[in-house]
Amino acid sequence: MSIQFFTILSAFIMVGSCATTKYTTKIENQKKAITIIDTALVSHYAKSITIPELKTHLTIYASDSLEGRATGEEGQKKAANYLKHIYKEQHIASPIADSVYFQVVPESFLPEGTGTSENVLAYIPGSEKPEEVLIISAHLDHVGVTNGEIYNGADDDGSGTVAILEIAQAFKQAALDGHAPKRSVLFLHVTGEEIGLYGSRFYTEHPVFPLKNTIADLNIDMIGRVDDKHASNPNYIYLIGSNRLSNDLHFISEKVNDTYFNFDLDYTFNQDNDPNRFYYRSDHYNFAKHNIPIIFYFNGTHQDYHQPTDTVDKINFKLLQKRAQYVFATAWQLANQAQRPRLNNDDN
Repeated sequence: MSIQFFTILSAFIMVGSCATTKYTTKIENQKKAITIIDTALVSHYAKSITIPELKTHLTIYASDSLEGRATGEEGQKKAANYLKHIYKEQHIASPIADSVYFQVVPESFLPEGTGTSENVLAYIPGSEKPEEVLIISAHLDHVGVTNGEIYNGADDDGSGTVAILEIAQAFKQAALDGHAPKRSVLFLHVTGEEIGLYGSRFYTEHPVFPLKNTIADLNIDMIGRVDDKHASNPNYIYLIGSNRLSNDLHFISEKVNDTYFNFDLDYTFNQDNDPNRFYYRSDHYNFAKHNIPIIFYFNGTHQDYHQPTDTVDKINFKLLQKRAQYVFATAWQLANQAQRPRLNNDDN
């Protein structure tokens, strides 16, 4: 081989090495730039997310009286009204109009044979940047009744739903005490997830707040159980999508965990080649499609997934509490830090 060939090859190796070093330095600088704020306040208000209140909500929400909460059916209507009742009782406002908590999803938008349904929306306005909005989402529906058996959906997604109720209450109490979030926080309960992510798609096509002002979506879908993989170490949570659009969001999430919780953050299902394709299977995806950074919080599947045996007695409430507190602490950081999370394609 010629001397010229080796000279060119060496130049390519050097350029590649420099690029890798530059990228690594940039990532390290991003991590170092994150400062966790208001630690005393976060710790204080996170304690208001309690096991007894989670259990009270979920015992009602995943009861037989709600008939499995199938989209457009009477049980799902009862579920939506329960959420509305709790928000009104806690004086957490609707962003739509006064006491109008329902965003109607018309029958024409849903699969044939599905009745009109509704998303449930409540929010706390931001004190400094009210036009910027953080969304915390979960789906309020489940799969209904099959062959006379009620599919209660205590984990899927009763666990995410009641977690949001408690997170909202924590933010409301902070606001009453003079610590309102700097950005607005939208608590979004979407319908039609089990039949194709319809409620979240409807919201993103008819947003109450402009999508360009939506800084992130923290989506909770099943956080009340332990899967077989983690049976011997239940102090975990699967995170999906946290780095796909924003490394900032990913590093914030990790730093919040390191500061308060020390969960084993499992990114197994975040791999591009994940055969389960969970990244595409819950409501965060409709926000990600619009280039909004997301995190999907998930405990993994279990033997009661989409079975009539997904009942309240199977829920690990201590773990549900801690996971809900983790989402709350992450939300507090995002709602109150100086800058919204940067998109990866905005990095210089």
